[in-house]
Amino acid sequence: MNTLQIETAPEFRRLERLFVDIFETHEEMTSQAARYGLDLIQSRRAEGKQTVIGLIIGTTSVGIYREWIRAHREDGFDFSSVVVFNLGEYFPIQPDNLQSNARFLRENLLDSLNIPEDQIHLLRCDIGRAQVDKTCREYEKAIKAAGGIDLQLLEVGRLGHIGFNEPGTQPGTRTRLVTVDETTRKEAASDFFSEENVPEWAITMGMETIMESKEILLLAMGEGKATLTRKIVEEEKTPAVPASFLQDHPNARVLLDIGAAGMLTRVHKPWTLGEVNWTPELKYRAVIQLSEETGNALTRLENTDYNRNHLTSLLRVSGPPDTLNTQVAHTLTGRIWNTPAFFEKKKVLIFSPHPDDDVICMGGTMQKLVEQHNRVDVAYMTNGNLAVFDQDAMRHLEFILRIGESLKMQDTRFLRAIEDLMGVLQQKKFGDVDHPGVQDVKRVIRESEAIAAIETLGIGREHAHFLNLPFYQTGKVKKDPIDEDDVRIVHDILKRLKPDHIFVAGDMTDPHGTHRMCKHAIDEALRKIKADNRPRVWLYRGAWQEWDIHQVDVFVPLSKAEAKRKTLSIFKHESQKDRAVFPGPYDDREFWQRAEDRNKRTAQALDRLGLQEYFAAEAFVFGENT
Repeated sequence: MNTLQIETAPEFRRLERLFVDIFETHEEMTSQAARYGLDLIQSRRAEGKQTVIGLIIGTTSVGIYREWIRAHREDGFDFSSVVVFNLGEYFPIQPDNLQSNARFLRENLLDSLNIPEDQIHLLRCDIGRAQVDKTCREYEKAIKAAGGIDLQLLEVGRLGHIGFNEPGTQPGTRTRLVTVDETTRKEAASDFFSEENVPEWAITMGMETIMESKEILLLAMGEGKATLTRKIVEEEKTPAVPASFLQDHPNARVLLDIGAAGMLTRVHKPWTLGEVNWTPELKYRAVIQLSEETGNALTRLENTDYNRNHLTSLLRVSGPPDTLNTQVAHTLTGRIWNTPAFFEKKKVLIFSPHPDDDVICMGGTMQKLVEQHNRVDVAYMTNGNLAVFDQDAMRHLEFILRIGESLKMQDTRFLRAIEDLMGVLQQKKFGDVDHPGVQDVKRVIRESEAIAAIETLGIGREHAHFLNLPFYQTGKVKKDPIDEDDVRIVHDILKRLKPDHIFVAGDMTDPHGTHRMCKHAIDEALRKIKADNRPRVWLYRGAWQEWDIHQVDVFVPLSKAEAKRKTLSIFKHESQKDRAVFPGPYDDREFWQRAEDRNKRTAQALDRLGLQEYFAAEAFVFGENT
């Protein structure tokens, strides 16, 4: 797997207006943030002082909070000197509502630590509109009475917002009621089961409140935030990107995983800042990026292209452009695997986080694997039942009733059970966790669709394995952490099937973190297998983003017929067709449209580089066998 070259010398940081730490993985990033907080608590306690921490919610914060809980339970770390405030809350909302930020903090942190209740300050949003201004003033007074916030955690939103300080926020704002941006509401739609249910208002700490914190840690994760991170760190501060105001803070630090750091100049184009070590990987990346940015095919790049784009030093160590261009074009061509290039008669196991990720992300490759007489099994790691609309579950229950009548199967207990479930759905209120029976109905819907989809590609139903990992089975969008039970289930199927190759979702950008959690379970399971017996790991990207061309180890071209067959397999997931429950906040296209467009764009990118023209292509990166 290709890794980015990270430069750390001062000359490579000169465009960065904030201090930035970059980490190989999300886990390393959150671990460092957790350690930073623990060290601060410990040092202030030694001075007889409390530590006031501003808390956040979200997938990034969970890693920090789990480490704090582990430190408390396993190391006996004392949190009794900590005072906490939360950054923001939807309005109006009850504190015990499933979607409440207060409940998130209780369940994911506060209930597991020994912080005294009178030192926990969570914004009250179960109040009337007339009480809001008073509540905001009292919150500001409470922060001041505590001595101010010592450490404020922040996670940058996709609009560059922090808390509910949306684009347009001015630097002098305090805790207040704000209108939630439409895009933020779309992003939260999965938590609320529909955008219509997301509150239009929120109470949030203001920018001036945040900026008065003594220290700030701003975290960002995933390739989807790479361009935004560059704006925050390298460009002029602006109300259009509220997080950029942190440039004026004397003790603000930005923590990024590699994905979120990918567009920083010292990562994306370090050669424009200083002398770099021209490794083969860096040469390959630089030439491809040069071709993409100039619009010239690889074999047409000239001296002037290199010189005008700060790549004179590359020519100095690599020789004339023609030689370098040919080397890169040859390497890239070798990464294009048509059907005959694939291995034969091997055992392949595809791990699909949700019941449709397999066909959406690699449905074309699945066809080629079958054509080459490989045994192809698919392990569906979660059942995806949260992504089934109630009306779809009702329709299937109605179908069962009518089939029973048609076949004159009038088992009283069975009919009563079906009617009871229909009654539960009819009485369900917003935010209610589905009845276990309803969860099962939705699970079966997703499983039956998954079987129909792989059969379209020539894979028999006996090769579908539904793992139903426990971490997912909460009935809520927010999941439990991966534990030994999840790892054991994954390890068991690896031991049983003994695959030569496994395909794993390698993207960290899915909205709910399920892909990341599933990959973590696979990584832990692989560690339990002797290195010599581990399968080769292939990583594919989910529905939200594709690998950059220079990252890809294998391109799999698809003919028009193969692409059409892939789309037909995606259509089998009828509960996700027309309108998905969790489509993501920034893309109104259906998943089959995203897959088609992405695969065509990959082929077009190869064409622009001067390679053979293909109708579509899927892309993979080789993972480390841990």
